[in-house]
Amino acid sequence: MTNDPIVFQMSVVKNKPQSYRKDKNKDICPFCDVENLTDIYAKDGDIIWLHNKFPTLRDTLQTVLIESSDHNGDISTYTKKYNRKLLRFSLQCFERMNRDDKYQSVVWYKNYGPHSGGSLIHPHMQIVGFKNVDGYKYIHPNNFEGETLFDKDGVEVNVAEHPVQGYTELNINLLNRNSVDLWADWIQSGAKYLLNIMYDGRCDSYNLFFYPRNDEGICAKFITRFDAPPYFVGYKLSQVNDEMTLTKEARRFKEFYDNDSKIK
Repeated sequence: MTNDPIVFQMSVVKNKPQSYRKDKNKDICPFCDVENLTDIYAKDGDIIWLHNKFPTLRDTLQTVLIESSDHNGDISTYTKKYNRKLLRFSLQCFERMNRDDKYQSVVWYKNYGPHSGGSLIHPHMQIVGFKNVDGYKYIHPNNFEGETLFDKDGVEVNVAEHPVQGYTELNINLLNRNSVDLWADWIQSGAKYLLNIMYDGRCDSYNLFFYPRNDEGICAKFITRFDAPPYFVGYKLSQVNDEMTLTKEARRFKEFYDNDSKIK
């Protein structure tokens, strides 16, 4: 397997808005300035899918999905009804782009927090079409498998035994498209769990990746963001916690979801 990196266009970055850099004006948020948004593909209330004005990657179509008008919102803070609406809309946008033959692959992901690799605080996801790159070439079916804590009604949830990066990753698998709302509920609880329970609340950033499965399903994978371990940075070797820790995490996440679902 050859390593064909995607090309980052540095010249585009100099004008790109930034929320986390000290030398940037944090009072200006392009996603709050809804009246001046352009190149909109689809819209449902406050949810807006549009072209990314700062395409930093060569040979791609980069799009942004603004989740909410709440500048400090997140999946973990939306109402249950709103989060379901967001996930249904986002999935439709991803599938629409994924059907376009001009892309070799299409990826869909979300950055949250100062250590996530994102540039703007305002809640958004990204859907990117790669014209010449397989965005999933390093991803394997067992990355979506693990210590199962829920498997019912077309949704399977587990703590990954073969993580993409490590150490603890949550997989929320949509196996039946009629179960999107239940899938959305688990994703929302996953965001809350990562930010408040896992690592005793020390995690302030995460990535949420969405992967097409070979069985036509979708895996939503949460990866906590701290400093990346050197084995992954230098060798692309992921690490996983021991079996006892994975079992404990699966039990705690299931208990959290059960309690969380009662108060919604």
